[in-house]
Amino acid sequence: MELYPAIDVRGGHVARSPHGGDPLAVARVFAAAGARWVHFVDLDRAYDAGDNRDLARAFLAAAPVMVQVGGGLSTEGAIAEMFDWGAARVVVGSRAALDAALLDRLLRRHGPARIAVGIDARDGRVAPRGSGEVLDVTSETLARRVHDVGGRTVVYADVRRDGALVGPDLAGARALATLRLDVIVSGGIASLADLRAARTAGVAGAIVGRALHEGRFTVAEAVTCLGA
Repeated sequence: MELYPAIDVRGGHVARSPHGGDPLAVARVFAAAGARWVHFVDLDRAYDAGDNRDLARAFLAAAPVMVQVGGGLSTEGAIAEMFDWGAARVVVGSRAALDAALLDRLLRRHGPARIAVGIDARDGRVAPRGSGEVLDVTSETLARRVHDVGGRTVVYADVRRDGALVGPDLAGARALATLRLDVIVSGGIASLADLRAARTAGVAGAIVGRALHEGRFTVAEAVTCLGA
């Protein structure tokens, strides 16, 4: 099971980080502690409040670990740009992933190892982050569509748990994993016990943000937990 420490950028700085506002500095701390990946999100872009384009480009060019980029990326051009800058994997936004033709083109162009699909959900239905909407499509329906066009990886989040430190939705994650997908769970992880539960549930990875930034456990402790 893979750990994805989150580096969320807002206004040019890493949100909530005790290691300072420089994303590269934070990534180096995570790498030194044993992380192989980071999950990078430009929150301003994700919530349509501007962007951190120059910072993102510099970060992807110099990051000391593999970078998975998320945050509402929904067009072929924007996704290709992330790869050109150095991303190892890009997470396609939930709404864009409902376009099967678009998803098929992305998978053919970049390969299933480099494309993940974000499935943000509320009460079992797709709820694209930042939109306030809940669509009449279940998370399992979207996951099946991903599988049917050759997708391999989904990033699953119960949007109500994001940043809430109440534990991840492992029941929802397990349901998607039964569809023969690698599921990276996001949202709510508060403790090493949550990580152990996720590992037992059979998910492929976990994105951890607030718990790391608040010092509830360290990257080194998480890596040891998931590797044990």
